[in-house]
Amino acid sequence: MIYMDIREKTYVSLCAIFSVLVTTGNLIYQKFVYLPLLSFYTFELSVGAIIYPFTFMVADIIAEFYGVEKAKFCVRLSVIMNIMVAFIVIIATRLEATVWSKVSNPEFAHIFGSFNVAFISSIIASYAAQSLDVILYMRIKKLSRGKFLLLRSNLSTAISLLIDTTLVISLLAIFDVLPKEQALILIVNSYMYKLFFTLCSNPLFYFLVKGAKYIGINPARFS
Repeated sequence: MIYMDIREKTYVSLCAIFSVLVTTGNLIYQKFVYLPLLSFYTFELSVGAIIYPFTFMVADIIAEFYGVEKAKFCVRLSVIMNIMVAFIVIIATRLEATVWSKVSNPEFAHIFGSFNVAFISSIIASYAAQSLDVILYMRIKKLSRGKFLLLRSNLSTAISLLIDTTLVISLLAIFDVLPKEQALILIVNSYMYKLFFTLCSNPLFYFLVKGAKYIGINPARFS
């Protein structure tokens, strides 16, 4: 019987959570909503973008305790999972619906018809941004000698989120998945929300890092 210690179990769990969040975000990305989180401002963004900042938190936790290479592996794993999901969706879209199916061919195609373009755009942006995030996170950690936990998380995430948001929405607009005239406002709204979420989630990130240390998971070496 192969035994997994708490460190290995936590890594596998974090990779699973990361992949689920990325895949789910890609599946629901095409619905755009109003999100009135603030009394003076209403965010206008994709529902996929609502959960997406969680992926950067998870990636930073993986980088903190397991290093760049294992964090990058997790990012690549999510890409493979998304490719598998996209392949399944393509097959499902091409299959003929029964006469009694509650979802007809046109309805299913309307929901997932642009999924391939959205998927490709999202996965390109996600892979580039997440890879940059873990590299920046560990670089800042090394320069600060392991100090300023929240600073390295916020700074690496803020830069990476800007690249991700700009890239994915620009690609969706170029391929006419989104109206081009809405691209700029969606970039601004999505980035503002993600940055707002990142700052608000600092206590949760700090608690999770301290909790991991408490149960005996040591941070990755940065020297």
